[in-house]
Amino acid sequence: MHPLCARGTMKPEITAAVGFLSRFLRVKGHVNDRQVQTFSQSLQDILAEQYKHHWFPDKPCKGSGYRCIRINHKMDPLVGQAGQRIGLTIQQLYLLLPSELTLWVDPFEVSYRIGEDGSICVLYESQPGPVGMPLSASSAFGHGSVGSMETRLSCKEEMRVLGRNSPSKAYNNMMTVSG
Repeated sequence: MHPLCARGTMKPEITAAVGFLSRFLRVKGHVNDRQVQTFSQSLQDILAEQYKHHWFPDKPCKGSGYRCIRINHKMDPLVGQAGQRIGLTIQQLYLLLPSELTLWVDPFEVSYRIGEDGSICVLYESQPGPVGMPLSASSAFGHGSVGSMETRLSCKEEMRVLGRNSPSKAYNNMMTVSG
């Protein structure tokens, strides 16, 4: 496991995202349990490595575009890489995963949208806590307990407040990562 995951820096968020994607492979029935486990572990390691310099708990929206997993007319390269490690082609992954999926992996929140105009749903949510203190969390997976309401807006809530459920395609093409 990647050291950042081992320290817990991004482990619950990555675990939620990977669990969500892995369930699609399991449900379709063409992938055995060992393959799903290998896919999950591979994707966790790939995401942790990819996100290690783009994870900002003090500014959760910073780097959000970089951490976005996107499947549409192109397979997300990180998901494709994990799939190839268990012998799945990109074409097979397209059959197993939603054809139009956006998955945001941000500090304290993992959310997704299926379809270009679909609603944004939260998979995992937690509250920032003092260093060394456990986070209270709620998630679709039943991990943790429901945390208290928070005044900060998530990246997706900011888009809703601005009147958009999702960024326009032109905006997605313009997104850049700042260092």
